[in-house]
Amino acid sequence: MNIVTPIPQIVPENAPFSTEQRAWLNGFFAAYLGVADSAAADEAAEPAEPEDHPWHDAALTMAERLDLAKGAKPERQLMAAMAQLDCGQCGYLCQTYAEAVWSGAEADLGRCVPGGKETQRKIKELVAALEPLRSGSAVAAPALKPAAQVGFSRDRPALATLVDAHPLNRPGSAKDVRHVVLDLSASDVTYEAGDSLGVFARKNPQLVQAVLDRLGATGEEMVGIDHEALPLRQALLSKVDIARPSDECMLFLANRAFDGEEALKLQALAAGEGPPELAEADLLDLLQAFPSVSPSLPGLLKSLDRLQPRLYSIASSPKAHPGEVHLTVSAVRWDAKERTRTGIGSCYLADFAKPGDVIPVFVQKSHGFAPPVDDTVPAIMVGPGTGIAPFRAFLEERDARGAKGRNWLFFGDQKRTTDFLYEDQIADWQRRGVLSRLDLAFSRDQAEKIYVQTRMRENAAELWAWFEQGAHFYVCGDAKRMAKDVETALLDIAMEQGGRSPAEAKVWLDGLAKAGRYQRDVY
Repeated sequence: MNIVTPIPQIVPENAPFSTEQRAWLNGFFAAYLGVADSAAADEAAEPAEPEDHPWHDAALTMAERLDLAKGAKPERQLMAAMAQLDCGQCGYLCQTYAEAVWSGAEADLGRCVPGGKETQRKIKELVAALEPLRSGSAVAAPALKPAAQVGFSRDRPALATLVDAHPLNRPGSAKDVRHVVLDLSASDVTYEAGDSLGVFARKNPQLVQAVLDRLGATGEEMVGIDHEALPLRQALLSKVDIARPSDECMLFLANRAFDGEEALKLQALAAGEGPPELAEADLLDLLQAFPSVSPSLPGLLKSLDRLQPRLYSIASSPKAHPGEVHLTVSAVRWDAKERTRTGIGSCYLADFAKPGDVIPVFVQKSHGFAPPVDDTVPAIMVGPGTGIAPFRAFLEERDARGAKGRNWLFFGDQKRTTDFLYEDQIADWQRRGVLSRLDLAFSRDQAEKIYVQTRMRENAAELWAWFEQGAHFYVCGDAKRMAKDVETALLDIAMEQGGRSPAEAKVWLDGLAKAGRYQRDVY
């Protein structure tokens, strides 16, 4: 039986608070003062068994996740609406963000960057639908967070200096992947292989100028935002998200539209309906599509979501590059409505930031995603495209430590001649024996497309032998396609090579994950 430790009663019963308010305050002061109920402290409480969260899988669709969470506690249903990446861009994990929303500690429902508007709208819908469950039940008070060290929190970032962002692809590639080098020597920030770096990016200055022109503003107007007074240009560049206007923004624009038909269309867009060509509109698209809209600057800024930092898997070992941190970033660009659109973080680092620029950053510690602690243990790494990033860090780390454990890398991209990222360094690792095995999958070098999971199946017997010898398996990259296909290949290999049934193969893979031998860094 699990024994729940009661919250000590610090606030008097006759204090002018409701039961729910008193429970929250008791929890708040207990955490702040570090006290516990003396009677409960005398009892030996059994550790609570970890909850099973079957919906916590980024490869599942929103509908599948919500179906798995049906009937669960409200905060778990909210968790199922998150992107399930535990990426930390929101400042929480999926579970803790959901708990903070349900407890009322977090009012911002638009923090889940990878979940986008689908998650934001579903959270609002769930909160409204589940609201009656709040009555008569005390929601646990959120634990106080300890003061964060500078550089390890989005609230207290460190300052890094951009050194370089040179292309990794050769001429003729359809991609533009950059090797980004940031200097950390002016701070005391440290990191480990497997961690991620949060980058506070700035928006495309051309887009910001176009928005200012449409608003009839110079950009020098002083505006208040988050208890700061800033020029409007700076607020649009670095504080608010104009690439993905919130539903509240659309409703605000509807209220500021002098044309009734335009107001109705904006209201429909806020409800997830409206003109389909504006479903993915940015703020400039909306302002141009609805010319009767004349927003006030304070109201507009208040209606926009705050710009969230972008997280990137760190591509370096601090042992190999002391005082620096490296990233592998694919610049995202596409054309729509006669404009070239740009990814916020990727094109900031590739195009808009210049060497010498100072950039706020923070380290997001990994949740177990790291090279084996035991240097004799084999490691299998699957990282196509920019998924190579953490495994460059792993291999640099194991090389610097003189680890004797074998390393097997699966890498793939479009074309070997143009898209073999870090080819020279990988070749050197092979030559020196740091890499025991290398399997490559360049999808467009032949008529039939070949992917990393294809190479895994081709080498199923040897892969199984590595697993039998205690190998750790890592995968980094796209969650919904590549990582899902890799997992399917693993299950098939367990059935074919290990003689397991489908159910037994799933139990085997779950066991690997629980033992820390199957780790994913997916997005």
